[in-house]
Amino acid sequence: MISKLDLYRIFVKVAQSESFSDAAKQLFMTQPAVSQSIMQLERELDTRLFYRSPKGATLTSEGRLLFEYIQSAMSLIHTGEQKILEFKNLTIGELKIGVGDTISRYYLLRYLEKFHINYPNIKFKIMNATTMELCSALKSGSLDIAFCNLPLEDAALEQLPCYAIEDIFVVGQQYRYLLEQSQTMDMIIQLPLIFLESKSNSRKYVEEYMASCGVSLAPAFELGSHDLLLEFAKINLGVASVIKQFSLDYLDKQLVFEVPLVKPIPSRNIGICYLRNVPLSIAATRFVEMINGDNSSSHLS
Repeated sequence: MISKLDLYRIFVKVAQSESFSDAAKQLFMTQPAVSQSIMQLERELDTRLFYRSPKGATLTSEGRLLFEYIQSAMSLIHTGEQKILEFKNLTIGELKIGVGDTISRYYLLRYLEKFHINYPNIKFKIMNATTMELCSALKSGSLDIAFCNLPLEDAALEQLPCYAIEDIFVVGQQYRYLLEQSQTMDMIIQLPLIFLESKSNSRKYVEEYMASCGVSLAPAFELGSHDLLLEFAKINLGVASVIKQFSLDYLDKQLVFEVPLVKPIPSRNIGICYLRNVPLSIAATRFVEMINGDNSSSHLS
């Protein structure tokens, strides 16, 4: 059975061509089928839409009124279909990403650059916030995906590990004596400790590990950024808890030094998070696929 939308498509073609036979050719239909469709539409509307004559078909007053609206509607439908194709081909669109300062600088930037080169018309909307704030934004629909320090205790979120990281302690020149032997957590807490603020997921992870070793945390300094942790350690203000993979420049230049531990802190992951059971946008799907593909290549090489 022909749908109402199809009837209107046929109606527009007949009105534009002023001929049932010409409309049939354009629609790849038979002329009787076109005639039957127009008659069906007229029955449903209880209105005559065309004057028929051997020379063709012309709109009635009611037909002209309907044509103005239907032609506009068909144009909008066509535009909508084109926009969907553009979204599918990623020639337009927006990708909303949540991320913290440190992960953005040391991990995400290269992927943003790569994605922009491949899909230059996709706009980025970046939300910089804490892990807790990013999780709330995901649940509210304000973000497509977020990059967080895992693990997260949140059953509503899908968590896709994508980059392994290690938590270490670093010191400046005046504390280099700590490098002479591996240190226990009991020894570490005797020193001025430099940590991120308590709301940080990285801080919580290390704090929970230290608690499992039977020691409690009482930092001398609580800072808002990873870079400040490194700077405070560099000028010998204490022992800083940092992520090794994001501190390589300081370590390679011997601006700070890694303190060996008797029991190293177990590694963890940075991960992509998104709402469970909610389909990702096409742009977000491509972005996640790009990162997964890069990780697969890294494992193979």
